[in-house]
Amino acid sequence: MNEPSRSTSYRVGRLWRDGGWQRDASFAVDAGGALVDANDGVETIGQWVLPGMPNLHSHAFQRAMAGLAERRGRADDSFWSWREAMYSFAAVIDPESLQAIAAQLYVEMLKAGYTRVCEFHYLHHRPDGTPYAQAEAMSLALVAAAREAGIGLTLLPVLYMSGGFDGRALGERQRRFGHDVDGYLRLLDTLHAHADDDLRVGTALHSLRAVPEAALREVLASPRVRTGPIHIHIAEQIGEVQDCLAIRGARPVEWLFDHAEVDARWCLVHATHLTEAETARIAASGAVAGLCPTTEANLGDGLFPLAAYLDAGGAFGIGSDSHISVSPVEELRWLEYGQRLLTRRRNIAARQPGASVGETLWRGALAGGARASGLPIGELRAGARADLIVLDDNSPLLAARDEASVLDSWLFAGNTPLVRDVMVGGRWQVRGFRHRDEERIAQRYRRVVDSL
Repeated sequence: MNEPSRSTSYRVGRLWRDGGWQRDASFAVDAGGALVDANDGVETIGQWVLPGMPNLHSHAFQRAMAGLAERRGRADDSFWSWREAMYSFAAVIDPESLQAIAAQLYVEMLKAGYTRVCEFHYLHHRPDGTPYAQAEAMSLALVAAAREAGIGLTLLPVLYMSGGFDGRALGERQRRFGHDVDGYLRLLDTLHAHADDDLRVGTALHSLRAVPEAALREVLASPRVRTGPIHIHIAEQIGEVQDCLAIRGARPVEWLFDHAEVDARWCLVHATHLTEAETARIAASGAVAGLCPTTEANLGDGLFPLAAYLDAGGAFGIGSDSHISVSPVEELRWLEYGQRLLTRRRNIAARQPGASVGETLWRGALAGGARASGLPIGELRAGARADLIVLDDNSPLLAARDEASVLDSWLFAGNTPLVRDVMVGGRWQVRGFRHRDEERIAQRYRRVVDSL
């Protein structure tokens, strides 16, 4: 990465701080890439400056197959038929191609306004299930891609052990995902040695169907897992809920809360199919609901009970998951629009009269994304990491917009990209809509995808 921009102090027209707009603000960046208060700025960088958005759920390799599963294959096309196509694609990915795909994806994320990504990573081994000579080679390919692109990375190596709630062995196409508990904990140890200001390592349990109860207990009891975020796919599909009920005698969220100490370190990804009691239980725990509206719509998953969850004080964040879309605007827009279609009402996320939907969604996704990332990010205050985005104040979409309407206009009033500049850890990665290395990264991506 380029060095932090600590030699310059910056002046902004309006800075998003403490959940609202501060006028005529100035800041500088210290040697560690953190924000420092300044009395006056030398360089004016824009009228609208916001914290960068954390992307709390990503499967990077799937970016290269986005759009290739949109032809009807059978009458009951669903998540499960899509998964078969995904397995076939996953079988041809190696460390070199993974790095190329992920770097391209991460450039796209930065240009869209994401400044950190939580990578839910389960492509560990060779396609036949045998380890690479360097066992962590696939994980390190993602680390290298994030460093190339300049995005912050929370790497979440995934424990994947069984092919269903009944404990069946992994299928042939799942073998490269698999670890036993000892091998998984060794992987965590190895990756923790690479952690720094730009790389955080957490824990991911693929799902209840893929992690037997004894393994879940052993992993959660390990000293290696007692700090940092814990992510899990849960209650995404009706079939998953039915299987959990049939074999474990409880719904997935209900079972998890009865068998683990779920707290603010946890991110429950999707959590689509919930009872009222489960919704309230997640909210009360402090866990983050990891919502991925464009992927959930693309796969036909269903709709999260947003209104009841927000009324219960629940935390949420957004992710682009399979990357059928790479845009926090679209994720937040469709989070709200799904609720409007479901209820035939408007302005669902804004739970109080006069509240802004855009501000409510942006504020909530920043806070939940930071928690899911395991870092104190998502804020522009002294001492916080300098992860920020600058909107294009020359855009016609923002003409005559004031502090009360700019976020609503950005999220709901057009599709023209408005993220002009992006700083991560005090380093400019995007200026004037251009990433500093996008041509080289895109050329390599095209070569790799052609070869696949």
